[in-house]
Amino acid sequence: MAFLRAFGSYVPARVVDNTDLAARLGCEPQWILNVSGIAERRYANASESVTGMGVRAAADCLARAAVDASSIGCVIVSSGSSNRRFPGPAAETAAQLGLAGVPALDLPMASAGSLFGLAMAADLANSYGRVLVIASEKMSTVIEHPPLDRNTAILFGDGAGACLVDPSEGLARIDRWCLHSDGSYSENLRLEFDQPIYMDGRTVIMQASRKIPAVIREVLETRTLAPSAVAAFLMHQANQNLIVKVAQTLEVAPEKFFSNISRYGNTSSASMFIAASEWREPTGFRSGQPVVFAGFGAGFHWGALLAIGS
Repeated sequence: MAFLRAFGSYVPARVVDNTDLAARLGCEPQWILNVSGIAERRYANASESVTGMGVRAAADCLARAAVDASSIGCVIVSSGSSNRRFPGPAAETAAQLGLAGVPALDLPMASAGSLFGLAMAADLANSYGRVLVIASEKMSTVIEHPPLDRNTAILFGDGAGACLVDPSEGLARIDRWCLHSDGSYSENLRLEFDQPIYMDGRTVIMQASRKIPAVIREVLETRTLAPSAVAAFLMHQANQNLIVKVAQTLEVAPEKFFSNISRYGNTSSASMFIAASEWREPTGFRSGQPVVFAGFGAGFHWGALLAIGS
């Protein structure tokens, strides 16, 4: 058994709104908003790294949990925008948190990495105690690679999120999860070294709009729950139109799907934790109420996780 103990987040100070971006891309600000639901996003400055942002999100998470870093038994870091082949950011992130010697695992997974990290942490918590899952992305450096593509440049922002998974107590119990991968779509959304990001938008949206509702139903069926019984859905913040489409397919009110994509854009694997961190403040878990986390990303990798409020 494992619990979601706390969430934390960090977003850079620099705000890039649609007017700023549209001037560079040769399009209208309203077009960006219409096709993505994004009004602005955050860009990190040159001195801010994937590791540095991850450390700040982790510190926020630990502060909210009122837990000292020395109690962490394992660290998992997800990032699809690390600036080198190896080592990944996990070991350095752990060291900067004062956790040198603690096992630190890298998940080089865009978008779905935080969800897969939660599932891994739920199992690892039984052996290692508290597991800190961090997702950090500096996507602004990715989209700046020439040639500038307006279909991808409008989407992404920078930021980091974190979740503390505890083996004995927390805000919600991790109940079930379902994870899937299909490498036959690996060419449809990819980032090669020293190349711009490539996205076959039509295929990505089509597959995501099918696979996300299906995996949410799959995880709910393990508890004989209907989508209407779920108190809240916390999804990877990829595109507001996709979130609305998933809600419609599940026949659930869109208001049950927390969304902050309009302010931060798509922060890849960090987005779900940033969303959960903000959702937690005004709303949060309620005893006995189910909450579903879901994500979809390059690979393709996708999944859903069910948590029950403590």
